[in-house]
Amino acid sequence: MRASQRARGEDVGLVDALLSADERRRSSGARFDQLRAEQKQLGKLIPKAAGEEKAGLLKKTGELSAAVKAADAERDEADAETQRLLLQLGNLVHPEVPVGGEDDFTVRETHGTPRDFAAEGFEPKDHLELGQTLGAIDVERGAKVSGSRFYYLTGVGALLELALVNAAIAQATEAGFTAMLTPALVKPRAMEGTGFLGQAAENVYHLEKDDYYLVGTSEVPLAAYHMDEILDGEKLPLRYAGFSPCFRREAGTYGKDTRGIFRVHQFDKVEMFSYVAPEDSEAEHARLLEWEKQWLNALELPFRVIDVATGDLGASASRKFDCEAWIPTQGRYRELTSASNCNEFQARRLSVRMREEAGDGGDGKRRVRPLATLNGTLCAVPRTIVALLENHQRADGSVRVPEILRPYLGGREALEPVGR
Repeated sequence: MRASQRARGEDVGLVDALLSADERRRSSGARFDQLRAEQKQLGKLIPKAAGEEKAGLLKKTGELSAAVKAADAERDEADAETQRLLLQLGNLVHPEVPVGGEDDFTVRETHGTPRDFAAEGFEPKDHLELGQTLGAIDVERGAKVSGSRFYYLTGVGALLELALVNAAIAQATEAGFTAMLTPALVKPRAMEGTGFLGQAAENVYHLEKDDYYLVGTSEVPLAAYHMDEILDGEKLPLRYAGFSPCFRREAGTYGKDTRGIFRVHQFDKVEMFSYVAPEDSEAEHARLLEWEKQWLNALELPFRVIDVATGDLGASASRKFDCEAWIPTQGRYRELTSASNCNEFQARRLSVRMREEAGDGGDGKRRVRPLATLNGTLCAVPRTIVALLENHQRADGSVRVPEILRPYLGGREALEPVGR
C-alpha cells in the first residue's frame, strides 16, 4: 500500500497514520472488553457482600464505571480516526499500471487512420464552426443564460444527442445490460463511498443547504444502488447501463478547452457499470473495454487505447483504460471513454457484498464477502459530438452520419448546413 501511494503521488505517511490509528482502535477495544468483564464479575459479587466489603465493592464499581466510559470513548474516537484516514486512502494500484503523471501512459492499441484533409483538398473546420453552420450548437446563448462552459444543442444537434443515447443504450442492452435512468442528486455517503470526495472533491458541486451532491457521472448512483445489500453470488455479474446528466466544476482547467463543447460543466452520458466476483474483475474490465471499442468502431472514429498512469487514475480505480479519439483540428487524440476496475474498493465503502453457498473448505457453509465494481463510459455526448463532426465533415460544410446512427435520425445520411 505504501508503494501504491507513492506511485499515485499521494501521501505515503497516510498508511502509517492509519496503522497507528487502527492499533489504538484495537488496544482500546481490548481494554474496554476487559473492563466490562471485570464490571460484570463485580456486579455478581455485590449482592453476596455485606458491610465494609460491600461498601468497598460499590466504591470499586463506581471507579470501574468511569474507566469503562473512558475506554468506550477512547475506542470510539480511535475508530472514527481510523475510518477518517481509511477514506482518504486510494485504491491499491494494479502492478502493471505505468508509473507517473498524466503524460506517462502507455499506448495499448490504435484503431483506424486519421483522414488526410490536405490530400482531400480542404482545411477541416472545428466542431464549433461546424455546429454553428449546422444550427446544432449555440454556446453564446449558453453563456448568456448560464455562464462559460454551458451550451445549447439545437435542431439537428439535439437530435444527434438523442440518436447517440438511443444507439448506445441499444448496444448496451443487446450486450445484457439493464438500462437505468438514475438520480442526479445523491447523499454524501454515496459520493464518498464511490471515492469522489477525496482528491476529486474540488470538481464536485455541493448543495450545502440540502447536503446533496450533483453527480459527475451515473457511476455514483449505480455504485450506491445496492448499498448495504448482500447480493446472490449466483446472479452475478449484474450489469447496468445508466443515462444521466453529469455536472463537473472543472476546477484547475482555467484556459483549457474553452472553445466549444469539449470541456463543459453539464453534459449527458451513458455509463456501463458491473458488479462481479473479485476474481472475475480483470476479465470484466477487458469486456468493458471491448464494448467501448465496438461503439467507437461503429461510429467510424479513429482512436487509440491507453493504459492510464498511476498519477491519473483517480482514487477508486486500480487500473483504467481510456479510449482517445482523433480530433483533426487539434491534431491529437483526446479522451472519449474510460473503463475502470475498482476491485473491492467501492463495495467495501458502500457495504455491498455477495453471498456464496460454499466456503473455502467446501464445507457447504454460506459465506459473505465484498464483491468488485467496474465502470466504463459508453458515450459522453458532447465529446462524442465533437469527434463525429470533425472526423466526418465534408468540404461543403455537411457532416456524414455513420450508419449506426441513421435509424435514430430518420434515415439521414448527412447533416446539412442550415438554409441549404
